[in-house]
Amino acid sequence: MFTWIRYNIKGDKWIWLIAVILSIISLLSVYSATGSLAYQKMGGNTEYYLFKHFLLIILSFIAMWFAHKLDYKYYSKISIIAMYISLPLLFVTYQFGLNINEASRWINIPIINQAFQPSDLAKLSLIIYLSSVLSKSQYDLDNIKSLIKPFLWIGIICLFIALTNLSTSIILGVTSMLLMFIARVKIKYLAVLVLFISFGATIALITGQRGKTAISRTENFIYKKNIPFQLEQAYIAVSTGGLFGKGPGKSNQKNFLPQSYSDFIYAIIIEEYGLLMGISVLLLYLILLYRGLYTFLKSERPFGGLLSAGLSFYLVIQAITNMSVVVGLLPVTGITLPLISMGGTSQLFTGITLGIILSISRHNSMEEENNYSYGY
Repeated sequence: MFTWIRYNIKGDKWIWLIAVILSIISLLSVYSATGSLAYQKMGGNTEYYLFKHFLLIILSFIAMWFAHKLDYKYYSKISIIAMYISLPLLFVTYQFGLNINEASRWINIPIINQAFQPSDLAKLSLIIYLSSVLSKSQYDLDNIKSLIKPFLWIGIICLFIALTNLSTSIILGVTSMLLMFIARVKIKYLAVLVLFISFGATIALITGQRGKTAISRTENFIYKKNIPFQLEQAYIAVSTGGLFGKGPGKSNQKNFLPQSYSDFIYAIIIEEYGLLMGISVLLLYLILLYRGLYTFLKSERPFGGLLSAGLSFYLVIQAITNMSVVVGLLPVTGITLPLISMGGTSQLFTGITLGIILSISRHNSMEEENNYSYGY
């Protein structure tokens, strides 16, 4: 067993370890948080959601393993195809998708009866595409013409996602700007990108499914008009958890807090395991960001470095956004906590995302070994 792991599990060991730890936390928290859901939909069979979630975690690790075994340079070609596939899927989702919580973000996969978010495919393919384009144009970034096509892709994909999921679109836009910034794109060109994204966000607010909801939540957050019910329950969970928590499975608010197993799973973690566990989870995500940026710095190829940075930024910004909502630092968004929240295909895409970072890390280690062998 250990011999197989030694020869088949490559890349940054810290990233593997963090993924395992967060998955264990996820299993414990989701099992506790889905108790009410199990009684409502499965006749009290709490093991049903535990087994389903465990299966998805295993599948996400399998996806991570396969993704880390593939040379990351192939993802550049795949990303272009994936973007062209994701655009019509995003449009179909907007028009005919499954309506959950007044938003059509999902398409149902008939054979396995599993909901799929096309935005997961779109955001992953966009980050890969941007990393590829910026790495190839690194000596021509002073020319605005070389940036027109990437700007258009960012604007189009962010707009299509924003029609049903404004918060995900904003995080993707911010990640795109960070990626361009570290690629040394001039500030004046980034200002043009901000205008692109702002224009798209305005259209989404006017024509999108969640425009009025987004405006209402933002106003409530700024002016403290009304505290949403789910946020109120999250505050109670966080405030009653104390330093060490009430203990595994002893949450009270899981019976009242909507989406306690997905959007607000962080509140249940703090209530049951305490503030120290909440801080530990935050630190794990920050270490994940550090390891992703370390991979960026160690990469000798611009594409690999930018790709590792971009994917790390997106994952950790999403995580920090989710945790910030729970503790009242941001308005309610509907963003899940990656690697911890109960999900469907989004967990598989998170596994693929980490697998790509590990593929870059694996390649960096191979290059270091080769350089050492040749005495460089």
